[in-house]
Amino acid sequence: MTETIMFLLAYLLGSIPSGVWVGKIFFKTDIREHGSGNSGTTNTYRVLGKYAGTVVLILDILKGTIAALLPMWLGSDIHPMVVGLFAVIGHVYPIFAKFKGGKAVATSAGIALGAQPLFLLGLAVIWGTVLFLSSMVSLASIVAVIIGAVASLFIGDPLFALIVWIAMFIVLIRHKSNIKRIKEGNENKVPFGLKKDQ
Repeated sequence: MTETIMFLLAYLLGSIPSGVWVGKIFFKTDIREHGSGNSGTTNTYRVLGKYAGTVVLILDILKGTIAALLPMWLGSDIHPMVVGLFAVIGHVYPIFAKFKGGKAVATSAGIALGAQPLFLLGLAVIWGTVLFLSSMVSLASIVAVIIGAVASLFIGDPLFALIVWIAMFIVLIRHKSNIKRIKEGNENKVPFGLKKDQ
């Protein structure tokens, strides 16, 4: 019963559409009707600005972190990454936003933060470096998640690695259109970094 409750709580946490709610409550704007049409952090930055984008980033990370910490708080032996995976599923298919969610990068980072903080720190450095060099959030996310999947094989925790690989495939599938634009050389860029949009 405890496991079922944790899975449900994690899914509901992940289902909170941070970008949509922040946009509607504080800006009277549905970010899904602007920019890329996505409900995640990057589009929030693009449509509502850096402060709103930062708030949404933190909230989306916290969804995953809180989900991953539920087993410890509720005294369960289940692996935190398993519970966290339900938050990722909730983020991608949120019940509170007609099952149309984000690309799962921030929430996946959140569950890694709850389970393996140093592992996430290393990926954050990689993500930031690629973002600075390319000015593309999508490319930074794709590179970081692939490297993270490979690195997870050396953590010594098979279940952790399995969930990271599952998260990687979810992220890559959600970035299918971005990957196409990157190959074509017309992917959206952010206003900072070495190759920022002028």
